[in-house]
Amino acid sequence: MNPYQSLPSRSFWRTAVAEPAWADVDGLWTPKFAIGQDDVLLTAGSCFARHIGRALRDRGMNWRDTEPAPPGLTPEQRRDRHFGVFSFRTGNIYTAAVLRQWFAWALGAEEPPREVWHDGDRFHDPCRPAVEPAGYASAEELFAARAATLAAVRAGLAEADCLIFTLGLTEAWRDRDAGPVHPVCPGTVRGTFDPERHVFHNFAFDEVRRDLTAALELARSVNPGLKVLLTVSPVPLTATATGGHALTATTYSKSVLRAVAGQLAAEHGHVDYFPSYELVTGAPFRGVFFEPNLRTVTPEGVAFVMDRFFGALEGRRAAPVSPPATDRSPAHPTAGEDFWCDDAVLDYYSPR
Repeated sequence: MNPYQSLPSRSFWRTAVAEPAWADVDGLWTPKFAIGQDDVLLTAGSCFARHIGRALRDRGMNWRDTEPAPPGLTPEQRRDRHFGVFSFRTGNIYTAAVLRQWFAWALGAEEPPREVWHDGDRFHDPCRPAVEPAGYASAEELFAARAATLAAVRAGLAEADCLIFTLGLTEAWRDRDAGPVHPVCPGTVRGTFDPERHVFHNFAFDEVRRDLTAALELARSVNPGLKVLLTVSPVPLTATATGGHALTATTYSKSVLRAVAGQLAAEHGHVDYFPSYELVTGAPFRGVFFEPNLRTVTPEGVAFVMDRFFGALEGRRAAPVSPPATDRSPAHPTAGEDFWCDDAVLDYYSPR
C-alpha cells in the first residue's frame, strides 16, 4: 500500500476535474465550522464580496448591516452611497493592509488620518472616496460620518459569529507623509495624485500575512469567539502599476492572496477558506463565467459560486445548472458590475 491508494476520487485531477462535466464539479469545500441560520454574519472586502452579503440575505441568513440607510432614500440613492453593500460602510476593501487599518481605527489601536480632499466646496474622505459621491459640506461632517462607520465596525465585530472577508489585490498606494494605505490610487476616483507623497507598493506574501493576521487578532481581541471565512476575488486587476503585463500581475496578486488565505486556514481552527476564486477561474470552467471583458463575473457565475457555498454548508450536492451563454461578442450584455469596483476606473486610462 501507498498513501495514494486510499485517497477519494476528489483527490485526483482526472476523476475530480477532467472527466466530470463542468457543472458536476463539486466538493471543493468541506466547511471547517458550521454557519447556522441565526449566526450573525459580517461581509467585507473587494467588489466581488458584495454578492456574498446579498446571497446570505436572500437565503434568510442573519447577515448584519451595521450601518443601515437612513429613511427617505431612494434605492438609487442607497446604492450610490454604498448603503447595504457590505456589513460596514467602508466601501471596497481590496487589501489586507486596509482591513487592518479600519479595524485599528475602530478599536482605538491607531488614530485615523485627518486629511480631507477638496472638490470645489465639497469635502471627500480619502479613506473611502467612493462612498459619498457628492462629498460632504464640511470637514466636520466628513469626520462625523466616518466616526459613525467606525462605531458600526466596532459594534459589528463585538457581536458577530463569523466574518467573511474577500481578498482582492496586493497592489496599493501608500502616503509617504501620513502613513496610511489608500483604498485606491489618489487622483483616480477622487483626490490629486502627488508623486512626492503617493508611493506604489505591491505587497509580498509575508506582508499580506502580517496585515491579515493583525486584522484578525484585532477583531478577536473584542470577540474571542469570532470565526473567519476567507475567500479570494476571481476578478482580475483592471490595471497594474508594476510596469509588467496585466496577466502576470494578476497571477502574482491572486497567488499571494490565495497562499496567505490557505496558510492562515491551515494554522488556525477559527479560520477557513472558501474557493470562490477556483470556482470561477478553474480550468474545468473554461472562462464561461466571465463577461466578454474577461473580468466581470456573470450573474450565472455568481449563482454557481453561491450554490456551491450553500450546498457545502447544508451538506448536499450543489443543484444542477444550465451552461451559461458563451457569446464573446462585444454586443453580449454585461452585468454592470464595474459600478461597484473602484479600480475599474483605471480602465479609463488605458490606451485606445
